[in-house]
Amino acid sequence: MNLTKSTQYALYAAAEMAMAGEAPTTVSAVAARYRIPEGALAKVFQQMVRAGLATGTRGIGGGYRLARPASKITVLDVMHVFERRRTPGVCALHPRPEVPCPTASACRVQWLFHEVDELVQATYESVTLQTLVRRRAPRRQADPASNAVTVPASMLKKRSPQRVR
Repeated sequence: MNLTKSTQYALYAAAEMAMAGEAPTTVSAVAARYRIPEGALAKVFQQMVRAGLATGTRGIGGGYRLARPASKITVLDVMHVFERRRTPGVCALHPRPEVPCPTASACRVQWLFHEVDELVQATYESVTLQTLVRRRAPRRQADPASNAVTVPASMLKKRSPQRVR
């Protein structure tokens, strides 16, 4: 599933607002943290306000806050503001979703895509913003060689040279 940039930005913004709690979250802070354009992010915040997911306060000490507790907003709630909802029964393989699939009655794989879509939707619906921010982000290692284990020399057995027979 490919998400639009607006959806990606909205998820970043929602996660930051959830982390901030009652403190305001600013466009500039989120933009700097995720290296995204402030203008695009400002529009995303405005859409979240219009959708009832966030509230905005102008002026000094202003910013955005979640309109409801993070435990009451799901990832799917945020995504639905920016992503088109898939129509149930529409074939994921057919290039034109507005036209009925000509092979729907004989198709043997459509059920798989329908089931996967339902599972993905259920997963997004089951994860609240509170759950999302509670999990630690995986730590990235800059150098793959840093995975090497260093063993102190005192722990190494000294081997005597072996004879070749």
